[in-house]
Amino acid sequence: MATGAPEFEAVVLAAGAGRRFGGGKLLAPWAGGALLDGALAAAFAAPIRRVILVTGADRERVEAAARDFAARTGAEGRLLVVHAEDHDEGMGASLRRAAAELPADCAGVFVFLGDMPRVPHAVLTDLAQAVRGGAPAAAPVFEGQRGHPALIGAALLPQLLTLSGDAGARAILKGLGERLALAPAPDDGVLFDVDERGDLPQ
Repeated sequence: MATGAPEFEAVVLAAGAGRRFGGGKLLAPWAGGALLDGALAAAFAAPIRRVILVTGADRERVEAAARDFAARTGAEGRLLVVHAEDHDEGMGASLRRAAAELPADCAGVFVFLGDMPRVPHAVLTDLAQAVRGGAPAAAPVFEGQRGHPALIGAALLPQLLTLSGDAGARAILKGLGERLALAPAPDDGVLFDVDERGDLPQ
């Protein structure tokens, strides 16, 4: 975007150990690549300047998979990989680590989960428009259920630096009440995540 306006960034949380999956979840085969590829594809499809990938468990292999995806898609210059040393604490630690990398002129940050490979790209522009239009944050909704990714606007970004535990940004969004903008999603990809091996297509 060459508008001169503050730009959005994206975060892909990829620090979890995937214990319910049996380990190695983000590297599991998916659609001809790795499961993580789906989340990265959605993140790079958003109207963003850069994608910040946060590693934790399986640090080296997850980083290698992300860099491979960026190389294959010509996005090397837009990928920043950071490591959350305290990732065992939960999602809050990963978001704190990512928030520390956000530039002062950031208009907001999309928060993607590495195990959600089917986020419909079409909803991302609607989320951006809602925040550009004044909403403090936005999230997709499908059949009455709020999904991911959330887009957290600039005014709320300092709160990311204070998160703890495994709730992620949920507490921030919950506190907004009706001020949270909801964008209808075209399918259930905003809800679908992979927790166990049985969630993968056979």
